[in-house]
Amino acid sequence: MAIKAPLMLLGIVFLVSSVCVSSRPDQDQENPFLFKSNRAQTLFENENGHIRLLQRFDKRSKIFENLQNYRLLEYKSKPHTIFLPQQNDADFILTVLSGKAILTVLNPNDRNSFNLERGDTIKLPAGTIAYLANRDDNEDLRVLDLAIPVNRPGHFESFLLSGSENQQSFLSGFSKNILEAAFNADYEEIERVLIEEQNKEPQHRRGLKDRRRQQSQEANIIVKLTREQIEELSKNAKSSSKKSASSEYEPFNLGNRDPIYSNKFGNFFEITPEKNPQLQNLDILVNAVEIKEGSLFLPHYNSRATLIVTTVEGNGEFELVSHENENQHEQREEDEAEKEEGQERSRQVQMYRARLSPGDVFVIPAGHPVAVSASSNLYLVGFGINAENNQRNFLAGEEDNVISQIHRSVKELAFPGSAQQVERLLKNQKQSYFANAQPQQWEEEI
Repeated sequence: MAIKAPLMLLGIVFLVSSVCVSSRPDQDQENPFLFKSNRAQTLFENENGHIRLLQRFDKRSKIFENLQNYRLLEYKSKPHTIFLPQQNDADFILTVLSGKAILTVLNPNDRNSFNLERGDTIKLPAGTIAYLANRDDNEDLRVLDLAIPVNRPGHFESFLLSGSENQQSFLSGFSKNILEAAFNADYEEIERVLIEEQNKEPQHRRGLKDRRRQQSQEANIIVKLTREQIEELSKNAKSSSKKSASSEYEPFNLGNRDPIYSNKFGNFFEITPEKNPQLQNLDILVNAVEIKEGSLFLPHYNSRATLIVTTVEGNGEFELVSHENENQHEQREEDEAEKEEGQERSRQVQMYRARLSPGDVFVIPAGHPVAVSASSNLYLVGFGINAENNQRNFLAGEEDNVISQIHRSVKELAFPGSAQQVERLLKNQKQSYFANAQPQQWEEEI
């Protein structure tokens, strides 16, 4: 592989005395960095849409221990439907993948509604009551949420405000006396107006209904809207800022600003915590990558941030470089715990490769080199953890190539070829950031 030598040398030449590079065929089940779409648990589903939660990252591999308190959800709904009001004990970073939405966020003294489209992103602080409607006439709405629980690491609870025959409102958890005192009304009126009327039924029928509710709990979480209701929700709804990404409360759009990297092969958009106060206190970045069919996002690594990347549209492949088989390494760490700290030991470089389809998620730990190619137009959305002061270092390309910054004298020592050969090799690639995924014709070395 053309990319292996510089990746190997830069990554571990100063850490080990000898290195063996290995690769293996695609084996998705053994690839700890890939989370296929079938690894998502369906929390709710009915004829109007679904909510799915991806497997916990830290349950897949110890390398993701720093992701213990991050969960990824996908919301999908059909046209003219709404996710009814709820609040969660988790901070949410919400990004629209496709479709058009109206998001309403409630505050103690007012409410704010926002028209959202593809690329729009907003933070919903923990405890915020909100509801989300698909305002489009034809297209399904798809939304990606990164959840950061505030109570139990890796676990969060949703509390629904609305009550129905098949779903309890959290208000029903209070006693009769508390509710009557709080609303200054008779309990029967409170129950009739705000809470389902199950308690009026005989005990044996209530038990049967409880079992039915448990089996079809999701039935009324996503419900239909009329056109008139959509129009009412749209009144006074704001759109995301076209110019600034610095709002503390309003949505921002990844695609409304100039891409950070761009050429005929692809585009890269990113909002960092330094540029947006909503992301700052969570230390998270959000990015989007468009890779044209037959193109390559050149090999690079992130200095601090761990990226959780979702395949939104298209198909492609990623290659990620790590140290040996991560799962084997976890077992081996226990066997070698008694070794003297700081003692040199050889570790293999392992290439992890996987095909990407819509709905697949892959994780790029900090410091791990990665490259992504597109077999059809590929659109990816990523959340970066530990994002402040992150630096993306490219290992190939004409611009921002860290290898080209190495002193000539050190190039002579670090690489098998001479410094002149290394510099000539680096100049072969005339593109930066994105390039043709197929090697072009090159002149023979003299």
